[in-house]
Amino acid sequence: MEDKLSKFERIAKRRTEETVKKIRLIGNLSNRNNYDYSEEHLDRIFNALEAELKAARRKFQGHSSSPDFQISFDRQAARKKTS
Repeated sequence: MEDKLSKFERIAKRRTEETVKKIRLIGNLSNRNNYDYSEEHLDRIFNALEAELKAARRKFQGHSSSPDFQISFDRQAARKKTS
């Protein structure tokens, strides 16, 4: 039977590797040949990621969980800023 530390290490390694891959995929969105985006889009993406990382750290420090994650892009507002 696997002890708690070994289980934590196994799962944490896999989840961290998967998360890093997903973050790299977000970085791929920076290619202006394939995508159009505004500074507002970037702010929303990175604010959401940073908030979730802070919430995860707080859980390890014994604080309660965070509200459900949501992100949306108002296409009209984004177009006005890039025009």
